[in-house]
Amino acid sequence: MAHPNQFALLRQRRFAPFFWVQFLGAGNDNVFKFAFTVLVTYQLQVSWLPASLAGLVIGAPFILPFLLSSATSGQLADKHDKARLIRFTKDFEIAVMLLAAAGFALQNVPVLLVSIFLMGLQSTLFGPVKFAYLPQHLDERELTGGNGMVEMGTFVAILLGNVAGGLLIAVPQVGATWVAATCVALALRGRVMAQAVPLSPATDPGLKIKWNPITETWRNLVLAHGNVVVSRSVLGISWMWFFGAVFLSMFPAFARDVLHGNGQVAPLLLVVFSIGIGTGALLCEVLSKRHVEIGLVPMGTLGMSVFAVDLYFASRGLPPVDAQGGLTLVAFVAQPAHWRVMADLAGLSLFAGIYSVPMYVLIQLRCPATHRARIIAANNILNALFMIVSALGAGALLSAGFSIPEVFLVVGLVNAVVAGCIFLLVPEYLLRFVAFMLTRVVYRFKVRGDEHIPAEGAAILVCNHVSFIDAVLLMAASSRPVRFIMDQRIFATPVLGWLFKLDKAIPIAPQKDDPAAYERAFTQARQVLDDGELLAVFPEGGITRDGTLGEFKGGVMKSCRPTPCPWCHWRCRTCGAATSAASRAARRWSSPSAAASSARWGWWRARRCRRRRSRRVRCVNAWPGCWRPECRMSAAGMPHACHVKAVSQSLAGGLHGCASMHSNHS
Repeated sequence: MAHPNQFALLRQRRFAPFFWVQFLGAGNDNVFKFAFTVLVTYQLQVSWLPASLAGLVIGAPFILPFLLSSATSGQLADKHDKARLIRFTKDFEIAVMLLAAAGFALQNVPVLLVSIFLMGLQSTLFGPVKFAYLPQHLDERELTGGNGMVEMGTFVAILLGNVAGGLLIAVPQVGATWVAATCVALALRGRVMAQAVPLSPATDPGLKIKWNPITETWRNLVLAHGNVVVSRSVLGISWMWFFGAVFLSMFPAFARDVLHGNGQVAPLLLVVFSIGIGTGALLCEVLSKRHVEIGLVPMGTLGMSVFAVDLYFASRGLPPVDAQGGLTLVAFVAQPAHWRVMADLAGLSLFAGIYSVPMYVLIQLRCPATHRARIIAANNILNALFMIVSALGAGALLSAGFSIPEVFLVVGLVNAVVAGCIFLLVPEYLLRFVAFMLTRVVYRFKVRGDEHIPAEGAAILVCNHVSFIDAVLLMAASSRPVRFIMDQRIFATPVLGWLFKLDKAIPIAPQKDDPAAYERAFTQARQVLDDGELLAVFPEGGITRDGTLGEFKGGVMKSCRPTPCPWCHWRCRTCGAATSAASRAARRWSSPSAAASSARWGWWRARRCRRRRSRRVRCVNAWPGCWRPECRMSAAGMPHACHVKAVSQSLAGGLHGCASMHSNHS
């Protein structure tokens, strides 16, 4: 079935109003900030605000609320309906823009600084709502595209806001008035779009708000640290903001002192950077095939480092410039050496977009819904801290005698080291990258029916065995991490074995050869199911010789045996010899009563368990034509460990209706 791409979301009410709300909000922020910066730099003479420090002084009050109020905004987003919070933030934005309009009309710098602080507070309130809203309205296959659209929209809005703010404030006599009118109009338009945002019920309505920003900030950081993958993703996103802040803050000086351009060159660099990030964010859905593909993160990191290092070498080989006042935009573009600089900036930002989107999606999916906004708030706090540290670090390097290209080189090299540390601490990123590259470069790889893999809860993936690469292909086919039970000899393979160790695969040996390893494997397998993870089993006990499905061994049933489901078993007599071994296993594993093993009795008990209110069971027949027990016990809201699914089929045919893979060497 063909799925619409991410742009189709712009025609749907669950996404389009929200997208335009955040687009208009980001644009309004940057119209205001950039116009204010130009005003105090070129038009107003303020004794206590030197033009050289205007950017830092204006940026500080905007960042400060992210440190002070993110913890509270995360609690509010978890406790209240997100659509109503969005409308409240837009009402607040209108009030702030009216105050800013008065500041522009009077050309009162203190009033404008207060307005900047209040706009930072409004952005702080909106941040957790923005990223917690998406998982409530988009499914797993849409989250990557939805986040890519939001990321693209944000940077396009930043770019357009800076351009519009600079052009409007430069109009003689009436520039400040036009800026004030534009900011108020954008705020009003955003409020109109906010009214169309659909309701998003609170995920933790019983939460008690704690207003102490210090203790709640620490509590949010501890909450994010509770999940290793989430905490490392938060650090990874914060590092991306550190990395990007260095380049964005140095564009004016880089354009003037290194590229020898005039005032038109720095905006060109910003345009290239913004387009690159937006393009990378949109490419994520295409590259991930509409899934959460964290294998893109190492690829993004590698590209960021390569292009940052090459930017250093490109900056060293520039020709001398004799033009007075710097190169104009036309003269700058006419130099071939400058195209390499712009290509490096475009590549660097494109891979930054590819790097960031999967991490945001991973946080949204792996966080409990009741704590999602608070963990995103913790991410915003760390982002602000990392941006402050990046400014201090870049300033220290420049004070120590480093040139701007050398600062770029240092940041690019440190980026590679930091990324390596993250990937060693969370091997899932590296494993997914290897699986991603193999299935895009070495193999032709196509997945059908992957919706049968459950998005959450414990499940067993029962797969036939065609080649030694099957485990890697399954890793690429599933958006969730998979734990494998595999033969000790395969586990000890020199190259693949290292990957399987990183994946925490469970080695198993025949009971007659190593009884201790045999029992230890099933103990670990049951623990995987108890933890609500995916477990993959190759029940044939070996690689197929003719492409057909072989006899199932009893390992699947042994993994489930501590928590068997007595309510329903499904057995189909139309499969023939291919599933006779599974049928015999079903009779051994099911109720001791002979009647319970018959299809009629199993069907009756399935209907009975669906009617029971105290221990309700959902029985899904997603594997027509084959026997399999599939049931999910939802007592106390927890899935039972006997939820068995088959996700692979024989390349020659075999099972039908399940998720299937096809791969060849290309």
